[in-house]
Amino acid sequence: MENQSDREKKIIESFQQDEQMMAHVFAQWCINNDLNPEEVYAEAYGAADNPVLQEAVKLTVSKEEAGPIETETLLGVLALFGNHDLAEAVTNRSELINRKEE
Repeated sequence: MENQSDREKKIIESFQQDEQMMAHVFAQWCINNDLNPEEVYAEAYGAADNPVLQEAVKLTVSKEEAGPIETETLLGVLALFGNHDLAEAVTNRSELINRKEE
């Protein structure tokens, strides 16, 4: 039988895994769009000294190896975590990318 402490640990571990997934999706989206994830993150938060982000950046692959990540998908993932500032930075960068493609 699980006690409250064990349940809390599992919830925290699950959240941390989800946060890592969110950071990895963000970092890979940046790589796929020829952006520096740390620069985009710093645009939102003023600095990029986030260990979760730094680990996610290490896990990225080249855009040629990666599957596509739609901007809307990334924005949905960021919204799940209430990461509105980062979503705004992603939206701004996405608009710039779209203008260049026109």
